[in-house]
Amino acid sequence: MKKVDSFILKYYIGPFLITFFVVVFVFLMQFFWKYVDEMVGKGLEITTLIQLLVYMSFTFFPMALPLAILLSSLMLFGNMGERYELTALKSAGIPLHRIMRSLIIFTVICAAFGFFIANNLVPIANLKAKTLLMDIRQQKPALSIDEGIFYNEIDNYIIRIGKKESDNQTIHDVLIYDHTRINNYTTLTYAKTGKMFMSKDKRFLVFHLKDGFIYDENFRYSEERKTKKAHEISLLRGTFKEQQMCFDLSSFALQRTDEDLYKDSYEMLNVNQLDTMIDTMRHKIQKGKEAIGSNLLSSMKNFYPKYNDTIAQLADEVPLIVKHFTAADTLSMHQYALQNAREHKSTVEFNYMDYNSQNKLLWRYEIEWHRKYALSVACLLLFFIGAPLGAIIRKGGIGIPLTTCILIFVFYWVTSTIGERMSRLGIITTSVGMWIASFILLILGIFLVYKASKESRLLDMEIWMKQLDRIKNIGLVFKNRKK
Repeated sequence: MKKVDSFILKYYIGPFLITFFVVVFVFLMQFFWKYVDEMVGKGLEITTLIQLLVYMSFTFFPMALPLAILLSSLMLFGNMGERYELTALKSAGIPLHRIMRSLIIFTVICAAFGFFIANNLVPIANLKAKTLLMDIRQQKPALSIDEGIFYNEIDNYIIRIGKKESDNQTIHDVLIYDHTRINNYTTLTYAKTGKMFMSKDKRFLVFHLKDGFIYDENFRYSEERKTKKAHEISLLRGTFKEQQMCFDLSSFALQRTDEDLYKDSYEMLNVNQLDTMIDTMRHKIQKGKEAIGSNLLSSMKNFYPKYNDTIAQLADEVPLIVKHFTAADTLSMHQYALQNAREHKSTVEFNYMDYNSQNKLLWRYEIEWHRKYALSVACLLLFFIGAPLGAIIRKGGIGIPLTTCILIFVFYWVTSTIGERMSRLGIITTSVGMWIASFILLILGIFLVYKASKESRLLDMEIWMKQLDRIKNIGLVFKNRKK
């Protein structure tokens, strides 16, 4: 039996590891193509991109594990069934569950490993990946000043270069508009030629200009018009042989966001932290519900000053306000009552909206709590679907197992997504919504394990074709009898 276990593990771990890393790579490519437009052209260092991809790969591990287990188990037992190795083992008196025992232990270890990653590493990876992605989104495009284009990405400056030579440093016909002065007055610098280069520390863009002019808008009050608060603008013009201008590029550097701003989000917490947050939010919601009634009743004191929190005493005092009033008094009382009713209605509506928003946020935390366990349990359930299904299909290779694996996983993912969506909307509870897909897989797994242990030919095409032929023959018999 040790040889059988080592044989099965040997041919199982290889496809499992390959499938696992391929799935992670596919998820990474999907993520990269989704955000490629926000990354291209910003001059990001390769280390920053690698750092982002490493963080995101950890977030995909819990999803890649069930898919890798499903496909590798389908391939292994499909190959063993096609080569009649399962038949030989069963004829030797070894039941199917004993053949699967080593893989069951391996799957349990994988499920525990997946839960460890989802609980301890994924929250940290989510926090770092989301903050880094947000920083990349807010990053300015890389510095690129083309010919004949008015470039305005440098704060308070507009630069136009008429022509650049092949060395990408020598420039001609340069215009620089300086808007750093107050009151929006502009200084225009023009140069026939010059050089453009970066400083050694990459913090400044340096223009060494030659043979140019400077036009400066100079604000000045007119002495004779001070009493009328009028003013005039004079234009100063100067020439230069050589001039050097430096532009600060600190705004082009990647600005890192403080991670403490997002550390309490539901995606950034482990199970213990989620438990604490869920208990806190439930207590807060309950206190808010209890305070609504007391706040409304206490506000009635503004309407009826003799109110003393006792309905019976209020009823006894009612006859005291029944008097003979004029039409104006009656109208003012009605308006005052209507105003109080509207205020109470708006208060109730606001509390209702606040209660709903807090409940929706609570459901998000509960969903994330259930997700960490559901993905680990899915590893076991998909194994008990893939292994017996491969034994029933008895087709090896990659084609049929891959197609079957995709169909099963898509069904699981769609069902899980629908349940999660319904839980977010409050249609069903989070415990039902997040486990409905696992419950369906459990039923399917029990059915397939039973059929595989009974040597069922459930998916044998020859048997199904024979059944279809029988149905056709029965139909022909009925037609002949009618004729």
